Amino acid sequence: MTAHRVPNNCGGGNGVLIGYARVAKADGLEAAKLQRDALMSAGVKTGRLYEDSISGVKDNRPGLDECLRMLRPGDTLVLWKLDRLGRNLKQLVRTVDRIKRAGVNLRILTGPATGDTSDSRARFIFEVFAALAELEREIIHERTRAGLVSARARGRNGGRPSVPLASILRAADMLKNPDASVRVVAKKTGISRSSLYRYVAPDGELRPAAKEMLNRRATGGRRRVDNDGC
Repeated sequence: MTAHRVPNNCGGGNGVLIGYARVAKADGLEAAKLQRDALMSAGVKTGRLYEDSISGVKDNRPGLDECLRMLRPGDTLVLWKLDRLGRNLKQLVRTVDRIKRAGVNLRILTGPATGDTSDSRARFIFEVFAALAELEREIIHERTRAGLVSARARGRNGGRPSVPLASILRAADMLKNPDASVRVVAKKTGISRSSLYRYVAPDGELRPAAKEMLNRRATGGRRRVDNDGC
């Protein structure tokens, strides 16, 4: 996959037209030329035209990412078709919602969503996509909340998995040996390397997070610390 930003006076600014085109490499140069010509005929200057040429099933779109970074409130993003913004509905909903939240107008040149946010039909489509994005956020929130409730019912508080303080102290003692390997020590103690680095220095010295755990144990606090995972 490649991204192309057409040269000359790139940039956004208030109230400007910025175009985005996406083509599959299999479509060839004619498809790219078709979109590019349509965008420029709509008033997009070459220096404000961003493109992605995508092959396979990769979702990275550096051209679109750069295009979205350049957009400012009041600008208008011009597309040949609405589906240029996403390769699936989920991706499309999120991108349209991001554009709406940024105060950017959207103009579609062809397809069932033809028009811009100044007319009622395109405005309605904008609102539908915004509602879908909000619904997705609510579903994620509800799932997270339900998961935490379920975890508490099983005696867990959620969050990161934990590792015993005894394992951390054992790892610290092993790392005092100059020949000790962090990878081997992590494997023998069952502590992820990220957690090991968080709580123990390479020379075996306890870091502040581990010392705080020791203080908690001395005062009757919790006996376990967070395990970051690899």
